[in-house]
Amino acid sequence: MTYPRPHRAVLLAACASLALAGCKRQAAPPAPPPQQVGVRTLSAAPFSVTTDLPGRTEAIEIAQVRPQVNGVIQKRLFVEGSDVTAGQQLYQIDPSAYQATYDAAKAQLQHAQAARVTAQAKLDRYGPLVRAHAVSRQDYDDATAAAREADADIAQAHANVESAMVNLNYTRVLSPISGRIGRSLMTVGALATVGQTSSLSVVTRLDPIYVDVNLPATRLLELRRELQQGRLQRAGQDAATVTLTLEDGSTYEQPGRLEFSEVNVDETTATVVVRAIMPNAAHMLLPGMYVHARLEEGVDPSALRVPQEAVTRNSHGDPTVMVVGADNKVSIRGITTGPAAGGDWIVTAGLKAGERVVVSGLQKIHPGDTVSPTEVAAQPAPQGKAG
Repeated sequence: MTYPRPHRAVLLAACASLALAGCKRQAAPPAPPPQQVGVRTLSAAPFSVTTDLPGRTEAIEIAQVRPQVNGVIQKRLFVEGSDVTAGQQLYQIDPSAYQATYDAAKAQLQHAQAARVTAQAKLDRYGPLVRAHAVSRQDYDDATAAAREADADIAQAHANVESAMVNLNYTRVLSPISGRIGRSLMTVGALATVGQTSSLSVVTRLDPIYVDVNLPATRLLELRRELQQGRLQRAGQDAATVTLTLEDGSTYEQPGRLEFSEVNVDETTATVVVRAIMPNAAHMLLPGMYVHARLEEGVDPSALRVPQEAVTRNSHGDPTVMVVGADNKVSIRGITTGPAAGGDWIVTAGLKAGERVVVSGLQKIHPGDTVSPTEVAAQPAPQGKAG
């Protein structure tokens, strides 16, 4: 079909317009540049595993000074609040009655010894006579029995002397242990009696001193399992190191060591009592003080640290991180986190040394994206685990 010239011009213009529009639709926009992200290249490093627990100090030795004999206190021979040594005299109880008993016992001993001389002399005379039939066998047996009774009387008298001496010595009240003595609970002139409810004073040994903490039984099982699997190395040959933080927030300068752990679990708290022993030469720690104890339980020789801001949670609450591969593409990775170390998590599974983890720019990327990674220097963080 042939069209008039004006119609052909209109058709050609329409075709040109459609062709131009098609060319515009086929032209692709330029690709955006890769997203800039900060990454941290993981490296294995030793990590000291510690547990922080509250505890109380307890004296290693406490001795209540009590009277062993009855009597009136004549003297107090110590300064309250001072240091005393074992065997040092603290009080003097009136010894007059016990001195008299001791003197009487000594006299009785001398009497028994004199009677023994007479009995032995008679037995010595009767020996030849009984062989010559000059005395009867009965008389000789009686002399032998008398000599033996005299020996028994001497032994009894010796025992009475020793008993009287013990009671006389008890009038000198001595310190049973070395330590610091408290206030005197009885004054001069007071009557001290055996078995009284109150003590005369209390001596406490302050150096060293115990610190008792309650360690959760689950944590104890976890530590033993990690040690058996070789993930942890023991912090010490025989015992773990223990450091203290006092109630005012200051750090106790001298470290101690873990002494032992209780063999039974407390059914009400599901904890095990762990006892540490601390040096206390300056007597800064006093029994009954509240402290925070840090137990260095072991060392993870190849721990991986991941910044906490790099860890997110999926819909199930599991921790995940974004990992940049060798081709700079991002993938999501599920991990298992352990204790916190400053601003980092210790990762126990899901990552390995040398991998790059995204630490900044997480909101602008998705799995499969190609990124432009920039290494972010690791910040030093204190080692340890908050138990």
